[in-house]
Amino acid sequence: MGVGVEGCTKCIKYMLFFFNFIFWLAGCVILGVSLWLRHDSKTSSLLDLRFEGTEPPTTFYVSVYILIAVGAVMMFVGFLGCYGAIQESQCLLGTFFACLVILFACEVAAGIWGFMNKDKISKEVISFYDSVYDKGTGLSMEKNDQQQAVASVLKVFHETLNCCGKGSLISFAQSWLTDVCPGDLKLKAVNCHSKIKEFFSEKIYLIGIAALVVAVIMIFEMIFSMVLCCGIRNSPVY
Repeated sequence: MGVGVEGCTKCIKYMLFFFNFIFWLAGCVILGVSLWLRHDSKTSSLLDLRFEGTEPPTTFYVSVYILIAVGAVMMFVGFLGCYGAIQESQCLLGTFFACLVILFACEVAAGIWGFMNKDKISKEVISFYDSVYDKGTGLSMEKNDQQQAVASVLKVFHETLNCCGKGSLISFAQSWLTDVCPGDLKLKAVNCHSKIKEFFSEKIYLIGIAALVVAVIMIFEMIFSMVLCCGIRNSPVY
């Protein structure tokens, strides 16, 4: 039975273990945050709405489901890296490195896609809101089932985001001439377009910060895993 790695390589071993433990924790955090984003009451109330066969975009939920998968994979890869470092196994470290490269490539691709589509979610939700709002102002004098359906959808938007209207002068006038907005929200004059953009920008910003932190950790782990692998290969034979 031979000896393990020594000197600087031994230090790298424990640094890799430490970074893998952080990586595993980051996977737990991403999984927890993505589950929170999926079941957040405000987000769900807006994205689960239905009106005349039209519904808000599913882009946001698709992104969240991807995050859930990434968090679970990160937890597995982090555990693999920790075990491989402690056992000083070239096979496990090589597998760990390959998984990191794939994860890193996927994260870069997801980041590019997210940057190109960062405004898509809010634009699609705004379009859905506008279609319902326009329908509501046109039906405001009629008391029927369709108006009740419109009112229930608009109520979710207005109460969740604490806003009213589309922001234009015409929309502002309509909010006073019709009953599409509650009285207290009419006085605040906060339009829903800006509130929707602000709401989803905060969520995307949170996801972006988490992705950046994970990317930095992954770069260090790839470096340390290769250094440790080389150190194990050059250490005395077991």
